[in-house]
Formats: sequence, C-alpha cells, structure tokens
Amino acid sequence: MPQIFEIFGYPITDKSEEAENNRGAARCPFMGRDCDGGGNRYASQIDLSRNKALAAMFPERSKLASGVCSIQVLPDTTPWIVCPRRLLVLGRERAGARTHQKNSEAKTLQIIGYPPGTKIGVWPEVKVKYKETVNDLLITFDYTFDYILMPIGSVSQSAIEQSTGGNWSELQRIFEAGGYTIAKRGREYYVEDCPIGIPSIIEIMTSSTSGGNKNKRTTIPMAFEDAMLRGTHEAPGINYRQVWARMASQLIAKSEIALNWGGKTIWVVQDVLVEYISATTALNVRHFLTEHTSEVNLLSFSYGEAFHAPKGVIDLSQAELFAGPISSIPKDAPKPKPSFQDITRSPICPPLSFLKGLLAKRKPTNQVVAP
Repeated sequence: MPQIFEIFGYPITDKSEEAENNRGAARCPFMGRDCDGGGNRYASQIDLSRNKALAAMFPERSKLASGVCSIQVLPDTTPWIVCPRRLLVLGRERAGARTHQKNSEAKTLQIIGYPPGTKIGVWPEVKVKYKETVNDLLITFDYTFDYILMPIGSVSQSAIEQSTGGNWSELQRIFEAGGYTIAKRGREYYVEDCPIGIPSIIEIMTSSTSGGNKNKRTTIPMAFEDAMLRGTHEAPGINYRQVWARMASQLIAKSEIALNWGGKTIWVVQDVLVEYISATTALNVRHFLTEHTSEVNLLSFSYGEAFHAPKGVIDLSQAELFAGPISSIPKDAPKPKPSFQDITRSPICPPLSFLKGLLAKRKPTNQVVAP
C-alpha cells in the first residue's frame, strides 16, 4: 500500500521538534518559504473551511497546499519524488547559501559548464511562444521551460541595440518594466544584470501520481489530511507510464532548442525514473553514463541509503550524468548506435503468432471489403 514518505520536506516518521515546527508552518525547506504544492500546486490545495480539525492546526490560513514531497510505493524501497521542489530549486538564494540541496545545486551548475566565477541569471518558468511561416505554413513553437540560466553583466545601450536590432527608446521601456536597473555612464546608458552570452535550460522531471480514489481517500489532499490528523493513510500510486511519456514528448525538442542557441539542456531526474525508462523503452539509459555532457543530458539524483534516516531533511547526495546523441547517424546504418530517440521505441516486439493467438479469442465485430 503506497504511503507518503515526506511531508513539507521531512520524513513523515520524523516527530522531532524541528520537523513538527516546520510542518506547523507549512514551510518548504527547499524553497525556504511556504509550500506552494509544487507539481501538484493546483490539484493539491485544501480549503480549510471544510476541515475544522485540520484548520485548527493552521489557524492563520484559509487554504493550505498538500505538502507531499515523495511517496513510498512499497515498504523499505526508494521513495518516488512527486514534487519538483524536492528535487531542485534554483534562484531563490545565492548559490551555495541554501541550507538544503547544496549538492544538487552545485552539481547542476558544474554540469552546465560556465567558467568559474561567471555571474548567472536565473529565470524560472519561462514561456516561449514563437511563430514562423515556413513554406506558407504557420509553425508554432510553444514550450514553457522550468529554468533558463544565462550569464549576466552590465551592457551598454549601443551593444543592446546592435544585438537586438531594436531602438533604445523602446528597449529602455522594456527593461524598466522588467525591473532592471539602468544607469548612465558617460554618453551611454547601461543595463545592469543584463542577459549576455549563451543560455542553458534546466528541466525538472519528477513522478506523477495515479490521481487516487476519493472513495478510498487516496487522492493527494485526502492522503495528506489523513496523514496529518491520524497518521494512518493510503497514498495514490505512481503513474509510471505518464512520467516517461510526458518526458519523451519534450526531451528531444527542448534539447534541440538549447543546442540551436549554442547551449545545453540539463534534465534533472531521480534514479528510479532512469531505471523505469531503461526497463520500459528501447533506451538503456545506463549505457550513457559519462562525465561529459552531450546533446541530451540527464542528471540523476538519488536518496541512496539515506532514506532509511529516521530524522531530518534528506539531501540527495548521489548524482550520475547520462549523456548522448539525440539520434543515431546515419539512420540507415546496418548497426545504428544507441541514441536518446530510442526512448520512443518499444523495448520488445511481440511475435505475430502472439497477436494471432489474441485475435483467435474474439471474432471480428465487422467485415469490410477493400475498394
């Protein structure tokens, strides 16, 4: 029976004063502020006016996010992280200053590969919608990126005009509306912390839940309520197929766009997801274990044995990089090399005799004649 493993960052079994105080404050220790529900932010909100017992635990709130970080499907097995904040948060604090996720942050920035000392801007949840007419057909690029990282610095108005082709009077209004500091030095204006150089994309891919059953009280909010009030509860399971299918639909496109910009995309994932992808697709991710980035990059973090710890926020201390080409070149090679496009292929192909055996169990419902 699936169980919630962590609530508001702490193992559910941790009854220490530190953990209880953090739960009472509904605080996410990874963001350093109130929990926003993470990947379940819209479906996990609880109206406290409908639950007086839970409202008594949070007297100053009218609504509460279900702070479920991870779910343990079976006892004594690695929990599945279901909240992207649990895996990695960027841009809330100065690099290296956070209390938790120091290793995850440092490893991610190291993999991106900017020179030491580079000042990097972080833009969360950047929606890029771009349209272009190709061969009289309107093509749309429409994606939202978890994080865009890009070197920043002080840039003169002439340099900005040259790089964008825009007019400074219009550009100045845009930068001011965006909250940038603009200072005049000599004859020119300068935009401070202006994006320059090559961008990088960070995508956080965590697990999805099966949704749960209201009658059995296995939805995220209900499981959270029961865990907080009674301790005994049943959590929803993991929707394994949706996890990798959601990732596969974006993996190539988001990796290619960063390459087109001259940068790279880093997919931050959990080790159990890597194992699931390897077991259910034609892509054996472990064949791509490396120390260097490539066209597609999965940075995998793991609890290791730390999930056995009875107390405290567990940092994901173990990391592995899996990187390789998007596609095998040439495609018509007699023995094409493995590539990340294999994630869209089936790991096995049932023989025709197996299909015939299935059809033999049920006669066709109709017959048609080919024209």
